Amino acid sequence: MKISKALEFTFRKLDESGIPDARLEAASLLAFSIGRDRTFLIAHPEYEMLESEEQRFAGFVTRRANREPYHYIIGTREFYGLDFEVSPDVLIPRPETEVLVEHAVDLLRGLNSPKFLEIGAGSGCISVSVLVNLPNATGFAVDIDEKALIVSRGNARRHRVDSRLDLAISDLFSGIGSEKFDAVLSNPPYVPAADLPTLQPEVREYEPHLALTDGGTGLSLIKKIVNETPQHLKPGGYLIMEFGFGQAPDVRSAFEPTIWRSVEVIPDMQGIDRVVIARLF
Repeated sequence: MKISKALEFTFRKLDESGIPDARLEAASLLAFSIGRDRTFLIAHPEYEMLESEEQRFAGFVTRRANREPYHYIIGTREFYGLDFEVSPDVLIPRPETEVLVEHAVDLLRGLNSPKFLEIGAGSGCISVSVLVNLPNATGFAVDIDEKALIVSRGNARRHRVDSRLDLAISDLFSGIGSEKFDAVLSNPPYVPAADLPTLQPEVREYEPHLALTDGGTGLSLIKKIVNETPQHLKPGGYLIMEFGFGQAPDVRSAFEPTIWRSVEVIPDMQGIDRVVIARLF
């Protein structure tokens, strides 16, 4: 099959399946299938695909038409200028989480040998991104799911920060011990359980619910992290945490003003309140 015919057929199939930007995704899947970039597709519409390429491409198209996320199919996702391996064991990194990383890097940059703790490592995109941008920093990242930590470890090795990142199984702070950190970072499960049916099929049917929701209002783990973080922070240390749409008032009210020196809410690129930065006295 020629590239031009494959693209048109795939566009129609993905479009019928309700895929946004179906033409772009068709080109991206085809380029990935034949090991070329999209420029090659434009320059060589007459290219006759090998049988092995056609079979590989057909499998990818079927998976995407079934609404499996594109990034699970290709196995990677770009985040904060870095490529991360992803699997159905972890959430696919989102652009809005880059706000958390950006502020963590800025706040820790001026410290000598800063050390941070991440609650809920997932793919490792937060911890690894911070460490790549702060060569003098070290991190300790935990997750309740060993399968997620396997992905985190792989990404730490991929970006050569594994010697500066310790990883461990822990249910929130249960396995942390008494060590104090300069910052606690977290993108906890905050989607209300009642909202799960309204999510896109890619999220609802494929991404791990353990990392999406607390099974309730979406605020229970956020409040636990706020309450338990002070005993794990150095004086003047920071809690930098992501939260969901409309949760800012509840998140703000969770911070006891006699414990926290300041609480600031930061919007994401769409202007939606997304990250809280709180500083301990």
